Amino acid sequence: MITGSVGTGLLSALLPSGVAVAELFADPPHIDLHPQEAAVVAGAVDKRRREFAAVRLCARAALRRIGATPGPIVPGPKGAPQWPDGVVGSMTHCDGYRAAAVAHRTMFASIGIDAEPHAALPEGVEKLTALPEERTALSRLAVTHPRVHWDRLLFSAKESVYKAWFPLTGRWLDFMECAITPDPECHTFTADFTVPGPVVGEDRINRFTGRWHAGGDARHVVTAVTVPWPAGKWGGANRSPESLGVYAGGR
Repeated sequence: MITGSVGTGLLSALLPSGVAVAELFADPPHIDLHPQEAAVVAGAVDKRRREFAAVRLCARAALRRIGATPGPIVPGPKGAPQWPDGVVGSMTHCDGYRAAAVAHRTMFASIGIDAEPHAALPEGVEKLTALPEERTALSRLAVTHPRVHWDRLLFSAKESVYKAWFPLTGRWLDFMECAITPDPECHTFTADFTVPGPVVGEDRINRFTGRWHAGGDARHVVTAVTVPWPAGKWGGANRSPESLGVYAGGR
C-alpha cells in the first residue's frame, strides 16, 4: 500500500504546504502501467520494471491529491519525466523507498527530491562529487555529528538540486557546479552555484535551499528542494512557462 499523505510522511515533512507527496516502502505485487510506460521498460530487468512502476504509482497518487488527472509519465528527450500541463514534480527511488512530489506550477517553479541508502558512498565517489571545500566541511561534520553519513547526504542534496535545476534550464548541472552547505542542527542546506543560475520569473537565482532527513536509525537519506516564484513574478495560468523563464520539458 502507499504510505504517506499530504502533510504527513517521511518526505512531506521536508516540503512546504502545497506540495503533495506519496511514498512506498515496499512494492505492491502488481502495478498496472499505461501502454506508453510499459513500452519504456519492455526490455528492462525485473528490478528496473518494479522501480519504474512503483514510483509512477506514487506519482499518480500525488497527482490526484492536487486534483490533477494522472496520465502516462514517460521520460522526455533528455530522460526527465514529463508531467501534466501546469504541474511540476520530481520522483525518486532506492532500495526500500519510492516517492513522488508534485505541485501546481502556479505555486512553485520547480521541485527536486532524492532518496539514497543511508550508508557511506563507495570508495572514490566523494572525490568525483564534492568540491575541495565541501570535503573539508564533511570531515568536520563527521567528527561533530557522526550519526550521519555526510558524504551520502551531500550526494543526495546535489541530486535534488539537479532535479530542480533541469526544468528551469534544460541543461546538465555538474556535481562541481554547485556547493552544498548542510546545517546539521536545522536539517537544511544551501546550494550555491559556481555557474550562472537559472532565470525564474526574470530573476536570476544563484542559490537553492533545501531540507534533509538522515541520522540515527534512518535507513535512508532523503533530500528535497523547492524553487518558489520570486514575489510578484508569477502571472497566473494564462502565462506560459516559457514566458517566465521556465524550460517546459523537464522534471
